[in-house]
Amino acid sequence: MSALAEPSITAAERSDSLHRSLSQFNSRRLDPALPQERWSEALEEEFSFRSIEREWIERERGNVEARAAAAPTDADGFVRWFEDLKQTGPGQGDSLFPWLATKASLEQIRWFLSQEVAGEAGFDDLVALTQLKLPVRAKLELGRNYWDELGRGNEAGMHGPMLDRLAAEIGVERAPEAIVWEARALSNLLIALASTRDYAYHSVGALGVVELTAPGRATQVNLGLKRVRFSPEARRYYALHATLDIKHSEAWDREVLHPLVSADPRVAGPIAEGALMRLEAGARCFERYRQHFGM
Repeated sequence: MSALAEPSITAAERSDSLHRSLSQFNSRRLDPALPQERWSEALEEEFSFRSIEREWIERERGNVEARAAAAPTDADGFVRWFEDLKQTGPGQGDSLFPWLATKASLEQIRWFLSQEVAGEAGFDDLVALTQLKLPVRAKLELGRNYWDELGRGNEAGMHGPMLDRLAAEIGVERAPEAIVWEARALSNLLIALASTRDYAYHSVGALGVVELTAPGRATQVNLGLKRVRFSPEARRYYALHATLDIKHSEAWDREVLHPLVSADPRVAGPIAEGALMRLEAGARCFERYRQHFGM
């Protein structure tokens, strides 16, 4: 772990090392496994990684704390503030997505999707982790969202495998060295928030803002895939999220955000922080992708 703090390497190299390590840790702690003989050593390793993760998350939280503090704490005002993030939030209206729709080559779209797949933390699992012990009304809406993510019980309609099928058809690059640290950080952020109960309301905000802002980007990516002549079946993941997430966002406002803040105005701050943290992580990705493409 000392290499993460080695002063002779650049900030980008430290970030890359940090998020590669956290990605590997997340695979170990979330993937199903069998009991370990050296479980005490595994616990010590987990504590070390969780400490590193917590320090990073607190830095991310500090970056948005002041802006989140300006969010209203009455339910109606908070929902309006949250909805406004679609226009004013970090990364919104980024020029990357119109460019993907109209100009990017097949190879450039393939590279972009490689990063997207790497940054995909599994929305179904994130929702499942986040809903633990939430109040009934919010839990039910997250349950409905989860069921949609699972294709309502139909394997062919499951969203995660749908993205995997697109990745297989387009031939995305999966080599670890091809993935930029910003994409890994996006996934690590969402997993950290969803798997740590101290950040449960942050996770509510982060997942809610994904539903709020994804449709416009998904529409543009779908147009790009269509332009380079991918089939409707291959494009199904993005075509679906261009429309379904609009309904999910409306329900999230009505059934999750409004009742949670109405019942306890103190949660407005953490929800706002989580939303802004997720948007900042996305904006960081978009900037890195534009740099890669020379935009």
